[in-house]
Amino acid sequence: MEWNNILIFLERIFAFNAEQPLLFTQFYFWAFFAVVMAFFSFLHNKILLRNTFLLFVSLFFYFKTSGMFVLILVFDIFTNFFIGKAIYKADSTKRKNCRVLLALVLNLGVLFYFKYAYFIVDVINNLTGWHLQVVNYLALWTNYFTGSHFSIDKILLPVGISFYTFQTISYIMDVYRKKIEPVNNILDFGFYVSFFPQLVAGPIVRANEFVPQLHTPYFLTRKQFGIAVFWILNGLAKKMILSDYLAVNFIDKVFSNPLMFTGFENLFALFAYSLQVYADFSGYTDIAIGVASLMGFKLPQNFNSPYKATNPGNFWKRWHMSLSKWLQNYLYIPLGGNRNATFGTFFILFIIMLIAMFLVKNIWVSISIVAVMLAVALVYVIFPDTRKTIFTNINRMDTMLLGGLWHGASWNFMIWGGLNGLGMLAFEFWKRRNWYVKTLVMLVLLLLMLVLEYCVPAPIFVIGVVWTAVLFAGALFSMLYHMTVSKQPVKWLAHAWAVFTTFVFITFTRLFFRSGSNLDPAIANEEAWNTAKNMVEKIGGAWDFSLIGKICASHYQVLLLFAIGMLIHWLPDRWKRWYRYNFAVLPLPVMLLVAVLAVFVIYQFIIADFQAFIYFQF
Repeated sequence: MEWNNILIFLERIFAFNAEQPLLFTQFYFWAFFAVVMAFFSFLHNKILLRNTFLLFVSLFFYFKTSGMFVLILVFDIFTNFFIGKAIYKADSTKRKNCRVLLALVLNLGVLFYFKYAYFIVDVINNLTGWHLQVVNYLALWTNYFTGSHFSIDKILLPVGISFYTFQTISYIMDVYRKKIEPVNNILDFGFYVSFFPQLVAGPIVRANEFVPQLHTPYFLTRKQFGIAVFWILNGLAKKMILSDYLAVNFIDKVFSNPLMFTGFENLFALFAYSLQVYADFSGYTDIAIGVASLMGFKLPQNFNSPYKATNPGNFWKRWHMSLSKWLQNYLYIPLGGNRNATFGTFFILFIIMLIAMFLVKNIWVSISIVAVMLAVALVYVIFPDTRKTIFTNINRMDTMLLGGLWHGASWNFMIWGGLNGLGMLAFEFWKRRNWYVKTLVMLVLLLLMLVLEYCVPAPIFVIGVVWTAVLFAGALFSMLYHMTVSKQPVKWLAHAWAVFTTFVFITFTRLFFRSGSNLDPAIANEEAWNTAKNMVEKIGGAWDFSLIGKICASHYQVLLLFAIGMLIHWLPDRWKRWYRYNFAVLPLPVMLLVAVLAVFVIYQFIIADFQAFIYFQF
C-alpha cells in the first residue's frame, strides 16, 4: 500500500497534467524552486555543471507546463546550435546567407505551423473559395507509425513558442552579424534557450545580452538578494491581487457577453482590462527577474510604467520593452528603419492591404485603402523631400502590423497593431504643428464625425464624436492659453493631458486585443470581431445615466481596486525606488516577517481556479 502511495506521489510530481501547469502563483512551483535552489547551492561555482543542471531543470519545467511539446523545444535547441556554428564557420557570404535562411525557415516554419495554421488556411479559403482543413501532421504521423488514435483535426499551441523562437532567431542573427561568437557547448546553449524563469512568457532575452552570462561566476550581494525578493512579492501581488481579482470578478464576465451589460460597464471593463493585462504580464516579468536574480542571472527590464507614456511611440518604449527592442533590431532596422525603404517595406504592406481588401469584401473599405495608397504615392512624387519620412512611416507601420500578428493568429491582433501604428504616425504629424493648425485639424475631424453620425447613425461614430470633442476642447484650451496668457504651456498640466489621452487611446485599441484573446484559433476571427462589435454598440449606444450610481455601488470593490492600482502605477519613480531600496536593506528577520505578511495578504485574494498568465498563449 505504501509503495502504491509512493508511486502515485511520484507520478503526480513527474507526469504532465494539462489541468495543472506549473505556474508561478502555485505552491508547487515554489516547492520546485526550493528544491532547485537546494541543489544549485552546491553547484553554483561549477559553471558547466551549473548550466547543465539548470538546462535539465528548465526542460522539466517546460514539460510540466506543456507536456510533450518539450520535444519541439529540444528540436529548436539542436538545430539552432549546429546552424549557428555552421554560420560562423562559413567561408563565403553566399554560404553564410544560405545557412541563415535555413535557420529562419526552420524557426519560423515551426512557429507558423503551430500558431498560424488556422489563420493561413482561413485567408486562403476566403480568397479562393476553397474548403481546406487544418491537419495536425504530428498526430497523423504518430498514428501511422505507432498505431495510436490521436485527433488530427486540431493543432494545439505550445506554451511560449513565440518567446523562445524569437530568442533563437536573436542568437542566429547576432552570430551572423558577429556580435557574439557561437556557444561551443550545446548544454550551455540549451540553457540559454530554455532558462525556465523567462521561458514561457519572456522577457525575450537577446543572445548578446545573456550569452556572456553563461560563464560568469555566481555573484549575489545582500542588497541584490533583497531586491530579488521584492520583485517576486511585487509580481505575485500584481498577478493575484490586481489581475486575477479584476478578471474573475468583472472583466471576463463583461467580455464574455457584452450585450448583457450597460454601456458604462462595457467602458469600465475596457479600462480595467488595461490594468489587468499590465498587472498580469509585468507581474510575471517581476517574478521571473526576481527568480533569475537569486540564481545570479540578470534578465532585461520589460516594463517601465507604460501608462505614464505621453504618446503612443513612448508607450512602446515602456511596454514589453524586450519585444519592442527585438522588433526594432531584427525587423524595423533591416526594413530600412528611418533611413530608407527596402523591397520588404512595400511587399509587407502590399500583401497585408491586398488580403484585407479581399477578406473584408466591402467596396468602401477597398476604395479607402486604394485612395490612401494613391495619396501616399502622389505625395511621394510631388514632394521629394518627404520621401524619407514616408519610408520611415511605412517601416514603422509594417513593424506594428507584424508585431500585432506576433501576438496571435487573428485579424483583431493585426487591427490592434495597425491602430497603434496609426497612433504613432498621428503623433509624428501632431508634434510638428502649431496650436492653430492643431485646433483647426481637430475642429475639422469633429465636424466630420458629426456629419457621419448624422448621415449614418452608428455607435462607432458616436464614440468618434465624443473623443474628437474631447481632443478639440484640449486643443482649443491650449491655443487660447497660448494666445492670451503665455506661449509656454503649464508643464504639469500638458504632461497630465498627454498621459490621459495616450492612456485612453491605448485602452481603446485593447478592445481588439482582448476580443481576440483566449479563443480557439479555428473560430478566433469571427468570435473576436463579434465581441468587439457588441462592445462598441453598447459603449456608443444610449446610456441610462440613472443606473451608474447603482452599478458603482454593486461593483465598488472592483472600482476601488482599479483606482488603487492606477494610483500606485502613477506614483513618481523616485518614490518606487525609495520603498524598493528600503525593503532590500531591511534586516533579514524583518524582511522575512514582511514577506510572510505580504504572502498572507496576497493569498487572501486567491480564487478557486488558478488563472494562467495571459501571455502564456503568445
